Amino acid sequence: MKKVVLLGSTGSIGTSALKVAADIPDRMQIVGLAANRSADAVLAQVEQTGVREVALWDDSAATKVASTVDSSVTVRSGEDGLVELACLPEADMVLIAIIGTAGLRPALAAIEAGKDIAVASKEILVMAGEAVMQAAEKHGVNVLPVDSEHNAIYQCLEANRDRAEVRRLILTASGGPFRTWPEEDLGGVTLAQALKHPTWDMGAKITIDSATLFNKGLEMIEARWLFHIPMPQVEVVVHPQSIVHSMVEFVDGSVLAQLSHSDMCFPIQYAVTWPERVANSLEPLDFAKLRQLDFEAPRTDAFPALDLARAAGNQGGTLPAVLNAANEVAVEAFRQERLSFTGIWRTVEATMSAHKNEPSPSLEVILEADEWARQDAASRI
Repeated sequence: MKKVVLLGSTGSIGTSALKVAADIPDRMQIVGLAANRSADAVLAQVEQTGVREVALWDDSAATKVASTVDSSVTVRSGEDGLVELACLPEADMVLIAIIGTAGLRPALAAIEAGKDIAVASKEILVMAGEAVMQAAEKHGVNVLPVDSEHNAIYQCLEANRDRAEVRRLILTASGGPFRTWPEEDLGGVTLAQALKHPTWDMGAKITIDSATLFNKGLEMIEARWLFHIPMPQVEVVVHPQSIVHSMVEFVDGSVLAQLSHSDMCFPIQYAVTWPERVANSLEPLDFAKLRQLDFEAPRTDAFPALDLARAAGNQGGTLPAVLNAANEVAVEAFRQERLSFTGIWRTVEATMSAHKNEPSPSLEVILEADEWARQDAASRI
């Protein structure tokens, strides 16, 4: 039985994790829940799971939950509340599915407390991948990827952990809803169009990131740290069906791939039950019905996010944090219809160009760069 604290319980990853826990109750138990401000959703989850440890980032939402639940439920608030929840003595693992930087300190606290972490929040490894992986090695804990692409690579590498034998990590991308659009039409993309992902059902931020390919760019940087692979060996291929979740090519030319339906319950379960595999009620693949699997090169001229991410990953330091923060600000402006679709990557590129990179930064320097990038990007919109 794996006892799991779930940070980000009301988002798409969090709700999928609750489905997994219900599907394999003898192998996974939720012992703590945390969310941003969705008090009513958290109350329903407390009733559903019977947890006695809860945290909400928003103080007023925490007050509402605390006034509703019985006295046996401990309700915490703010960043300190998330950190305390991540260090629960009874927890074996902390699954981090918080969007943005809010999951970084809880992740480091969980590692220092000797907990394995399952990471669905790209920002943690994009911003502070070196620090997180060094801390995990120091404290002897596992960092298990929940993103379908990184989870796929993790599974493929189980057969061969010698990184000297790896030629390439190949991340697959659906290509988003504008994969075939002419470059000159991208400036007119509307919010409604960007939110219609062809294969995955995700939150608004990650759906827009998939449309711009920034999501895949962040995943490239994440893969570099997770698997200790230089950036030049991390590549992206467009695969519209989203059945092959990623691949590893070895130096002898052999390629291993992981396949499944587009359902986040698959990688979540594997992260929780690793190194074992457990039967579940998820739909298996029927290869006779797949008909075909297509692959093509990404259009980096029309979607420059991949090149920007590669540049940030190659340079390292504070630049990945700057890329991530500027993108968050630009995506929010696009959601508010204050910025065009193509303005997202133009804003990110301008902020990256204006930044003076700091190599081997401390956590505080990373957070300062994050804040600087948010202000710089906002000033350009």
